[in-house]
Amino acid sequence: MGFETILYRVENKVAWLTLNRPDKLNAFTEQMNKEIIKALRTAGKDPDVRAVVFIGSGRAFSSGEDLAGVTEETDHAEFLRKRYNPMIKEMAALEKPIISAVNGVAAGAGMSLALASDFRLASEKATFVEAFIHIGLVPDSGTLYYLPRLVGHAKAMELAVFGDKVPASKGKELGLVNEVYSHEEFETKVKEYAERLANMPTKAIGLIKRYLYKSWDYDLAEMLEFEAFAQRTAGKTQDHHEGMKAFFAKRQPSYSGK
Repeated sequence: MGFETILYRVENKVAWLTLNRPDKLNAFTEQMNKEIIKALRTAGKDPDVRAVVFIGSGRAFSSGEDLAGVTEETDHAEFLRKRYNPMIKEMAALEKPIISAVNGVAAGAGMSLALASDFRLASEKATFVEAFIHIGLVPDSGTLYYLPRLVGHAKAMELAVFGDKVPASKGKELGLVNEVYSHEEFETKVKEYAERLANMPTKAIGLIKRYLYKSWDYDLAEMLEFEAFAQRTAGKTQDHHEGMKAFFAKRQPSYSGK
């Protein structure tokens, strides 16, 4: 597809987006941001893709922004509006499950990418670092939105202010990480997890994702109505009908994502 900073492949209904600047610990550049957005849109339009996985090439997930592109003249606000905010919004809008497979360090915007994913799977060698404070900056790319929702306000404040490394095992304790796998089994386990999601009723998963986001901004009465609408939408899918048939036939359902 003409990508230079990422690799993109589809296998068994899963789109694999590999951050591919291993010599720079997969640090972000403007080109990488644009290529990730393009890849997400491609995955979103492809009916054969029912889950997405981010993973890093080499020994890191992503060390964050390549600071060679940041100078004293940089307008940090416009930098985010142009580069990172569209990428994070694209992830939130994609109504297919997104996994970040954190194979090594996830620092700065690399950690932000992981936080913005729907699931985070970590190698036992992975670490998470809110590195912004170490250069006098504020966590961005959605971190101040996602982090307190995952770990609570007090712990989010601690992680953002001190910027200490969080190993994978501690990340699971805090709720940052869904699963931790041995380094040797990591890619095999991620593949199993992703393919399990890809074979589920992914239209329903997309609706769950959409309305969980809305739940932070609406009251109970409004959410009850959203749930009714979502349930009606899900109730008209082929997957619901297949699930019902399988239930009464006492067999495993075969979902199509439709």
